[in-house]
Amino acid sequence: MAFFTLSLLNGLSYGLLLFMLSSGLTLIFSMMGVLNFAHASFYMLGAYFGYQVTEWLGFWPALVLAPLIVGALGALFERFALRRVHRFGHVPELLITFGMSYLILELVQLVWGRSSVDYRVPVALDGPLLTLFGTQFPLYRAFMMGVALLMLAALWLLLKRSRVGLVIQAALTHPGMVEALGHNVPRVFMWVFGGGCALAGLAGVLGGNAFVTEPGMAMAVGGIIFVVVVVGGIGSLGGAFLASLLIGLMQTFAVGLDVSVLSLLQGNGVLLTEHTPGYALWQLKISQLAPILPYLLLVLILIFRPRGLLGARGD
Repeated sequence: MAFFTLSLLNGLSYGLLLFMLSSGLTLIFSMMGVLNFAHASFYMLGAYFGYQVTEWLGFWPALVLAPLIVGALGALFERFALRRVHRFGHVPELLITFGMSYLILELVQLVWGRSSVDYRVPVALDGPLLTLFGTQFPLYRAFMMGVALLMLAALWLLLKRSRVGLVIQAALTHPGMVEALGHNVPRVFMWVFGGGCALAGLAGVLGGNAFVTEPGMAMAVGGIIFVVVVVGGIGSLGGAFLASLLIGLMQTFAVGLDVSVLSLLQGNGVLLTEHTPGYALWQLKISQLAPILPYLLLVLILIFRPRGLLGARGD
């Protein structure tokens, strides 16, 4: 019971962190049709800016200032780089964001070095929320979950219940009409891109001290973000939320299962011998297979439901 409860809480906290990451990418694509390959790099910038501002002012100012800085940098990138290649199609957009990810990586290594930085959980949130059979669930992870849920509610209210959200959605489908009503559509897209980057920065501030803040962190989560977006349905915020929780729970429970696939099969009456094709693969423990499970899910989704769980776009 303790294993199930703690794995459930850890899986939900990890899944909600993935949602904070993927929501910005989903927002950018659903509004602009741009797959931002530098999105994980903005997450890394959020972690490093969070660390630096924490050193100067403390964690709570960093929680506000670091995402704003990352969002401003994202808006400037859209205004002076991405917008210039937007008219040439998707390939130049992918290439410029791909190049931006490497530029951010090199700048981070120049400023903060190649090793990890000492970015720690704030003292006020450093401790257990609850203890079950000698195993603790950290208070900070509960705080991360709360922030993610507040962010989800704020996004929904912004997009569905505010004038700003109405203008953003109208600019996606009827940009000419929105321009005729006096709104600056390129500026709207700039702020959407900056807002998506700010969400990645917020995830970096919260995830940087919960995990490790180092130059390889963008590469570590870059692939999983796109898995979440594709599994949920490209452009679907609700799909990204569902896929994030699914992948977070799946990986967390898999990591905790220290049994082999072979023993599970044999326990259900399936007999395998050393002469069975792929016998060595069946001997692997489920915890060893945990890193590839999201990608296996991605393959299955692309085969049986190419538009994702809650896909909103067919293109």
